[in-house]
Amino acid sequence: MPPSQERFYVTFTGLCDPCPPRPVRSYVVPPNQYIRFQPPNLPQFSPSQALCIGTLWPLLYSPYHSRWGQKGEMS
Repeated sequence: MPPSQERFYVTFTGLCDPCPPRPVRSYVVPPNQYIRFQPPNLPQFSPSQALCIGTLWPLLYSPYHSRWGQKGEMS
């Protein structure tokens, strides 16, 4: 199981910054960054489930959570 895919960092806020501060930001590291080679006998999703999810291997699955419409985000 790969480590947590979401990372956080503290942003710089200047004294004369005209925008309201957003002290903590986040980004997602794709799971393929943790796997150097494909190990043998990896578990697999069923073919129909793999087509819906977008990958055959659960180890490479990274869910996408849209921020569209959340308060203060792109709305």
